[in-house]
Order: sequence, then structure tokens, then C-alpha cells
Amino acid sequence: MSAVLADMRKIETTKTIAPAATKAIAPSKDGRPWTFYVLAALFTFYVLALYGPMFCIYILSFQDIRGGLVFPMKGQSIHWFVDLFTQVRTGDVKGSFDRSIKLAVIVTIITVVVSFLAGLGFRKRFRGDTFVFYMMIGSLVAPGLVLGLGTGLLFQALGLNASWYTSALGAQLSWTLPFGVLVMFAVMSRFNHAWEEAAYDLGASRWQSIWLVMIPVLAPGLIAVALFGFTLSYDEFARSLQTAGSLNTLPLEIWSMTLNVTSPSLYALGTVTTIVSFIVIGASLGTIVLIQKKRGSRAKG
Repeated sequence: MSAVLADMRKIETTKTIAPAATKAIAPSKDGRPWTFYVLAALFTFYVLALYGPMFCIYILSFQDIRGGLVFPMKGQSIHWFVDLFTQVRTGDVKGSFDRSIKLAVIVTIITVVVSFLAGLGFRKRFRGDTFVFYMMIGSLVAPGLVLGLGTGLLFQALGLNASWYTSALGAQLSWTLPFGVLVMFAVMSRFNHAWEEAAYDLGASRWQSIWLVMIPVLAPGLIAVALFGFTLSYDEFARSLQTAGSLNTLPLEIWSMTLNVTSPSLYALGTVTTIVSFIVIGASLGTIVLIQKKRGSRAKG
């Protein structure tokens, strides 16, 4: 009897507590709980803190010749963009931009090719594959500045001159290749090997199955690897500081400009580099969309 009374008391207690709990998480008049507005406010502050400084730089770069580095904004013009590529006092912006683009393209090509070959090689287990994998990923753990310094010292010990297309290329590949390989492993894990076997059954050679079957199917993943390689190389600073030699890449040129340039030209350079980054990202995403649409049209046909 006492057990029954105890259970009844628990039920009554639950009934009295339940309305209070329901009231605490009750939705507001528009059907959303109060926690939604708290999280939305936090997300808004996060976006402002992340992109607010960037938009300030973009706005201040469009001042006229009277402009300074702080608000209020003085006039509107593209004077500082013209000054960026014509005035010698701003540094070798054009040359550093050209070198960074060329280096990023070379790094992208090597990253895509090596990552794709690594994805093919790691589809089957082989002796020492775990050791090779961790040695390949180990460069992500090493600080970039230390790795760049080590690369520069190695070239000096070998009697080779450090330059953006030799030592800087090697240092940046130690940063881009692990990311590319990891992305390619994830892409390869979702590849249906039945398509490859079907190509063999139809008489395709090993090269034909790779070129006509695997690469078209894995194209979005390869574009993602290329995007990783380009963006990581384009704005890499730590691994290029001790390996670029006497000719600066664009991140190094921007860093040197912060030491001696006190005009909105620096902001204009930041705006230009951001536009280039968004163009590359947009082109990559557009290519993926076109590939998906083309594949869908073939499937319907």
C-alpha cells in the first residue's frame, strides 16, 4: 500500500512540474522559442566580427587623394587602385602578384596530380602504408614558420639559392598536399568500383577507365582539391617568409607594405586580392555545378 501511495505522489509531482517545464520552453507569439533569438543574435555578432573589418577596408580603399587609414571617409574615387600599380613607392605589387598567381597555379597542378595518384595508390593496403600516411600528414602538425626556416636552411646547406619557384614551392607543397590527399581519400571512399569493373568488361584499358570513368566521376572532388591548393598557396605567409628568396610573393609584399606604406593603397591591395580569391572560388563552384548539370542531362538521356 505504501508503495502505491509513493507512486501516486510521484505522478502528482510530475504533473505539477510538467507545466512549469513546458512554460520555460514555450514558443513565442510567432512560433519560435526565445533560444532562437539568442542564437540568432550570437550568430549576427559573429558575422559582424568576422566580416566587419574586411568591409571597412573595402570602403576605405575607395577614397580620393585626401583619404587616410581611418574613418571618416573622404570622397570617393579609384585613385588608390591606380596608385597601387603605378607608384613605385608602394612596392613591387605587380611583380609580387604575378609571382603569387604563377606559384599558386603550379602548386595547384602538382597538388591535384599527386593527390589523385595517392588516392589510387591507397585504395589497396600495402606494406608501410600507415607509415607513409602519417609521414605525409605530419607536416600539418609542424609550425609553418619552422618548416619554412628548415627548408631555407636545407637549400643553403646544399648550395642552392632560395627562390619562389624552388624552395617556396617545396615548402608550400608540404602544406597543400596533406589537405589534398585527405580530400581525395574522402572522395575515393565514395567511388563505386562497379563502374570501373564495367569499363573493364567493355574492353577498356587501365588508362581508359581512369580517363573516361574515374576522372569524370571524381571531377567535383578534384576541383575541390585544386581550390584547396590554390587558396592555401595564394595567401601563404609563414612557409614563404624564409623560402621566397629576394623576390616577394604577394603576402610578403603586403607584410612589407605595412611597415612603410601609410596610405589607403594597402587597403586597395587587400580589396584586389579578395576579388581575385572570390573569382577563383566562384569559377570552381560554377565548374562543379556545370559538371553536375551535364551529368544529370546524360542520365536523363
